[in-house]
Amino acid sequence: MDYEIKTQGKFKFVEEGEGEPLVLLHGLFGAMSNFGGLIEYFRHYNKVVVPLLPLFDLNILDTSVAGLAKYVHKFIETMEYTNVHLLGNSLGGHVGLVYLLKHPEAPVKSLTLTGSSGLFENGMGETYPKRGDYEYIRKKTELTFYDPAMATKELVDEVFDITTNRLKVIKIITLAKSAIRHNLGEELREIKLPTLLVWGLNDTVTPPMVGEEFHKLIPNSELHFIDKCGHAPMMEQPAEFNQILHPFLQKLGSK
Repeated sequence: MDYEIKTQGKFKFVEEGEGEPLVLLHGLFGAMSNFGGLIEYFRHYNKVVVPLLPLFDLNILDTSVAGLAKYVHKFIETMEYTNVHLLGNSLGGHVGLVYLLKHPEAPVKSLTLTGSSGLFENGMGETYPKRGDYEYIRKKTELTFYDPAMATKELVDEVFDITTNRLKVIKIITLAKSAIRHNLGEELREIKLPTLLVWGLNDTVTPPMVGEEFHKLIPNSELHFIDKCGHAPMMEQPAEFNQILHPFLQKLGSK
């Protein structure tokens, strides 16, 4: 499904449906396609919003988790959203957490983290192999999922295109290192919002014990595991993911 990409000032985003905003934050190699199942389901109940995070467009000093969190803050402020339900996958979860820790007054009603970084993650490795190693990228992309068939040619091509651009590679490595350095640990106890944690039991990037640690540190959180599922549950098991998320949002007064 193709969605219209809207522009407001410097912000590019998708916005589908009506109701309380459900703002989705993608990860380091994330794209709109990651959230197809979520958008299709929740646009009947919420205003589903996907800001396109400027992973490659920030100046190098702002290419960090904190720089992206600042961007999300400005976006939500500019759009004048209230009663926001914030959901982040992988790096997107980490960005959401830093945004909330820096802005406890933010108009956010709930938080959902799935395969979030912020405590521990196995990245693509410290460095990239020789640029142009398609087979390496394919294998690394497959490791994101329980079912390697999820790493379609289209998805691998997207990741490969990023890794063949020298400047994009520098930005990706800078962001990945920023995520590893910006470990949140005990700070997470300050997150008081109702928080839903959805983890793939077969996640090798942020393994299940990471979900358990988030659950232990975030006071008002609930943790759900999805079997036969890797690092992107909303992509790999969209129906089960939506069945966990929808009652959580309904409980908080969303439709």
